[in-house]
Amino acid sequence: MFIGHFAAGFAARKAAPRGSLGAYFAAAQLPDLLWPFLLGAGIERVTIAPGDTAFTPLRFDSYPISHSLTLDVPWAGLFAFGMWRATRSRSAALAAGALVLSHWLLDFASHRADMPILPGGDRYGLGLWNSVPATLAVESALFAASVVAYARATRPANAAGRYGLIGLVVLLLAAYLGAAFGPPPPSVGAIVATGIAGGPLFIGLAAWVDRHRRDHRP
Repeated sequence: MFIGHFAAGFAARKAAPRGSLGAYFAAAQLPDLLWPFLLGAGIERVTIAPGDTAFTPLRFDSYPISHSLTLDVPWAGLFAFGMWRATRSRSAALAAGALVLSHWLLDFASHRADMPILPGGDRYGLGLWNSVPATLAVESALFAASVVAYARATRPANAAGRYGLIGLVVLLLAAYLGAAFGPPPPSVGAIVATGIAGGPLFIGLAAWVDRHRRDHRP
């Protein structure tokens, strides 16, 4: 998934408001933040193979460190501990840890059978990506519901909080549609560069937007 992970971050910000939206985006995207570095180092592998699934031209050959469920558990624990140290909020820490693990579950739903439980073990996936309409419908519904929940749980403190949220949503949707309907990436190196730059961009923008919004008090 792509915007499905960001949807989880928006939802977590409503459920556990002591954490920031940027931190929740980072938790939800943590495996994908690690992946381009491991890919660039040659530790994990991907092949540009248009048609491997209907939705993405990428075939994920091996990503046992960033995307195996077994190793995502300690990643989740480390992130949750960091969130607790930063916020002293048990609910924010639990939400952050759950977000890291949600990445595997959402990818399991969308990927073909390439999601490992154990590094080097059997791989699984429900294959939502085999249908472009189904993928768009599911992810768009999750994203829309979570953005509405975040918008209702917070209010803009100023114009940056109002229009920044709109800009963040538009940017995420543009990146999503570009990935869905744009040309395949020209090389693995381009995937690495885009992954290293793109994740921090969305996280930083989310953190900035969240600083300009306040929790809603009816």
